[in-house]
Amino acid sequence: MPLTTHIKKKRENRQKNKKKKAGEKKFPNQDMNMELDHVVKFLQGKTILVTGATGFLAKIFVEKILRIQPNVNKLYLLLRAADAKSATKRLHSEIIDTELFTILRDNWGSEFDSFISTKVIAVPGDISSENLGVNESKLREQMLKEIEIVVHVAAMTGFNERYDVALAINTFGAFNALNFAKKCDAIKLFLHTSTAYVCGEQVGIILEKPFSMDDTLLKTFKLDITEEKRIVEEKLDELRFQHAPNEVIKSEMMEFGLKRAKLYGWPNTYVFTKAMGEMLLGNFKGDLPLVIIRPTMIASTYKEPFPGWIEGVRTIDSVIVSYGKGKLTCFPGYPSYALDVIPADMVVNAMAVAMVVHTNYQSCPAIYHVSSSFKNPIKFGDLHKFVYHYFTKKPWINRDGQRVKVRKGTVLSTVNGFFLYMWIKYVFPLKVLYLVNALSGQYFRQVYMDLNRKVKLAMRLAEFYKPYTFFKGIFSDTNLDKLRMVAQGRGIDMGVFDFDSKSIDWEDYMMNIHIPGLLRHAM
Repeated sequence: MPLTTHIKKKRENRQKNKKKKAGEKKFPNQDMNMELDHVVKFLQGKTILVTGATGFLAKIFVEKILRIQPNVNKLYLLLRAADAKSATKRLHSEIIDTELFTILRDNWGSEFDSFISTKVIAVPGDISSENLGVNESKLREQMLKEIEIVVHVAAMTGFNERYDVALAINTFGAFNALNFAKKCDAIKLFLHTSTAYVCGEQVGIILEKPFSMDDTLLKTFKLDITEEKRIVEEKLDELRFQHAPNEVIKSEMMEFGLKRAKLYGWPNTYVFTKAMGEMLLGNFKGDLPLVIIRPTMIASTYKEPFPGWIEGVRTIDSVIVSYGKGKLTCFPGYPSYALDVIPADMVVNAMAVAMVVHTNYQSCPAIYHVSSSFKNPIKFGDLHKFVYHYFTKKPWINRDGQRVKVRKGTVLSTVNGFFLYMWIKYVFPLKVLYLVNALSGQYFRQVYMDLNRKVKLAMRLAEFYKPYTFFKGIFSDTNLDKLRMVAQGRGIDMGVFDFDSKSIDWEDYMMNIHIPGLLRHAM
């Protein structure tokens, strides 16, 4: 059935179902007949599909499942690839052969490759296509027969990604994954990883609540997801008809996504398209149990499989690295406001526990903020202090083998204050230097170029991260607390599956785990 028909029917039935949904429970209680045992026992014999398997979070999830329960039946990993050979190559080069799997490899020794080959299947496909782009009929039939849980992690995480790409993957990719899951004969649960920042730039306590199909943050325009798809396709056709170069199309699509996001109240294309993905899942899940995990800013692992593992420079890491290299001398952000950071392995632990609790449990979408700002916030001013102390004790070594001496830096508490500071401190002197350089026959060319790069970097970082560094909201994790209590009551070992942010010592984590891990694994 076309999506437009789905939406029309849903809108007609929404008022009819509202009272019924309001009375449903989100959490299984102690009297339920569903047997809930330790996560390890639950995973025994299970067959799970993981999308976005080459991504940072998905890899940690896959590694943990294989490490704690070698008797899992099978993990299907959806990989963007043209054929099975290409998918298998990506499986090994981007997942199995990474440092993340060192402990698992050591545990299995010479039998590691054999173990992986019997438990992990690389599936060539495309999340933006029907049936996830799984074209090989025999493989697709096997998946539809065996899969019990779908863990949907695939996403485009660039804040200002092309709108056509982000819409296809973050919004309709989620819809495609759900439709595939609903075709699976043995399906018991659909788990979707989103982001806590689908809330937009809110102030105060932000609750773990679902979107409805018509939700917008500004409430001034009505959002129609199918219309968004039509508009973006029309825009693309127009650009192609004009024979626009690929770079122009890319730029136009990026600007268009930002424009559409801000029209409805979201700060960037990423969170806007993720929010629309949640809307589709909530409205079309039917009787399929749905869990939505909303992590905040995901950082390196806290404990498992070892502390400090990270892949790529993520969110606040750009600020940390730029400061350590001496390219950033000021920090845009409220010193006293919470910067919501959560280690990646805690997110994975919450995913695993939620799988156990909600499998076969039909309810409203269960939504969990996996966050730290409510119970154990790290203040932006504290982050600045930790980063300064770290690079003072262990300075960055530049390409010339010299130590980079960092300044204490300035924390600026408003966006306007930051740009004013940058103008007085850097932009105006840069303009003067430009004139001097022109009059001196390019004598100061290298100095000008270096300073210009630093200024552009600082401006770009401030623009990208201002929805997060100037964020005034606090993410409630009441649902996550309930999940923890239910899990403890059912005998789940919360030491092995810890997702309690209260246990984090932020100074120790930043100084001894995250920053060293970032410099080792991501630089």
